[in-house]
Order: sequence, then C-alpha cells, then structure tokens
Amino acid sequence: MKMNIFCAVASLLLIGCNPKTSSEQPTDDTLKVEFSLPKKLKEVSGITLSKDKNTIWAIEDQGNKNVIYGLDQKGNLTHDVLVENTENRDWEDMTTDPEGNIYIGDFGNNENDRRDLAILKVDLKDASQSSTKVVQTTKFHYEGQAEFPPKKSNWLYDCEAFVEMDGNFYLFTKNRSKGFDGTFLVFQVPNKEGDFEAKLIGKLKLQGGYSDAAITSATINSTKDKIVLLNHKNIQILSGFSPNDFSKTKIQKISLNHNTQKEAIVFLDDKTLLIADEKDKKAGGNVYRFNLK
Repeated sequence: MKMNIFCAVASLLLIGCNPKTSSEQPTDDTLKVEFSLPKKLKEVSGITLSKDKNTIWAIEDQGNKNVIYGLDQKGNLTHDVLVENTENRDWEDMTTDPEGNIYIGDFGNNENDRRDLAILKVDLKDASQSSTKVVQTTKFHYEGQAEFPPKKSNWLYDCEAFVEMDGNFYLFTKNRSKGFDGTFLVFQVPNKEGDFEAKLIGKLKLQGGYSDAAITSATINSTKDKIVLLNHKNIQILSGFSPNDFSKTKIQKISLNHNTQKEAIVFLDDKTLLIADEKDKKAGGNVYRFNLK
C-alpha cells in the first residue's frame, strides 16, 4: 500500500515538473530515404514541386550555378534550367504560389551585411524548358536593421526560409548571433515588383542549440494554417498565426532523430514532407520522406 502511494505521489511530482510551455511531441514516424540526390547536387539549398507534382525543382546556394534542377519522383535528373538574366548571389530557398509560380529566395546573408536582398519570380511552367528568365524581382531591406553588419550579438538578418501566402512573402530568419539563443524574426514582404521595407511581424524563439533551432527552410500547407520550419535535427510546426501578426504563433517541435545538414523542405501533401540535406563525406545527399500525424 505504501509503495502504491509513493508511486502515485512520484507521478504527480513528475507531471508538476513538466513545463506547460514544452511543445515537443513524440512521434513514431521516422525519416525515410526517398532517393539519393544526383552527384552534381552536393549543396542543395531549396526544393519545391511543380504544380502537377511530377517534378521536384531544386537549387544550390552561393558559389554554384544560376540553374534550377528538375528531378523526377525517383531522383533522376531530368532538367537543367539556366536562369539567364540573374546570378546566384546566395540562393537559399524556393517556394510556389497556388498558381504554380516559382520563387527563389536570393537572400542568403551570412555576414548580415548584404544590401541587395531579393526574391526572384521565374517563368518555369513548362518542364521541358532548358532556360528561363526572372519575370519579377522583389527587392527588400529589413525593418530594424540600421547597421551592415550590426553587432554580432544581433546577427538576426540572415535568411534561408520563406513561404508565399495570399499575396505576401513571409521570411523566417536564421540566427547567427554570438550567444545563440534560438531567437528568430518573421518578416512580411509584398509579392510585387519593387523595392520594399520588410515589415517585422513576429519575434519568436525555438528551443535548443544551433542544430536544434537554426532555421534552414520553410514550407506551408495547402490550407495555409500550418508552416513547417526546418532545422538540422528537428522540424517546427507553426500554427495560430494571422497574416499580419505572428507574435502569438504556437510552435510544435518534432525531433527527426537524425542529424545532418538539412537545407530544404516542401509539403508533398498536407500529411507528408520531403526533406533534402547536403552531402558530406559520411552522410547526407538524400531526399527523405517524413509523415506527419
């Protein structure tokens, strides 16, 4: 009897010590390799899908060609599409809108000192194209950034993740600050030709160290009520946001139980994610499938 009472008290104490703010949820799903990336795609930085979902489009980041690569669902390289009228300053993510238009985020900013940040809309609706052009350039600068670069304790102006929603882009910054604490900023930019100030609409924080909480890509579901952010070790599901205010966003952290340099994510459907990582000597260079509950 005494043992039963002790166990009951211990259980209550454990429940009481469990912080209400903890958002990590257990999952039985595992990260499954869908296919290995072609050898020429060693530094994949963004992926998205064609409107018919038959083609996976991929890009690489700084130091690589201004080319969009097309893959079939088995990972075979089917297209190299040259983007003629631009250069790859630091392409870090891709996204689409409901009409199937494709956008490239040329906003990699490791040193927090770039003044030529842009989102590029490309004319790429025919999978047989060998080249394309930028048909809209959305230039922007961040609200709140006055120094280029700012002090290293405030390096919050790199970005590797964005989505398009209802005529606006939403950017989720990558914290490179000295004394990393998981803080990131959410900015809104209109999906238009022009030069804009990116409006700060949220300042949030993720739990854990750099591999747990530095944001490398983003994707949004078809109903536009969930955004998934990618880290090297986790995904973070955002919900409860509104178009002009992310300050009350709820964050659910899901561990992938897998640690590689994951750089790209896209919804295959509203319950399935595709995730790509960079290749190193020992691991990576794959596209994975992850099923959400």
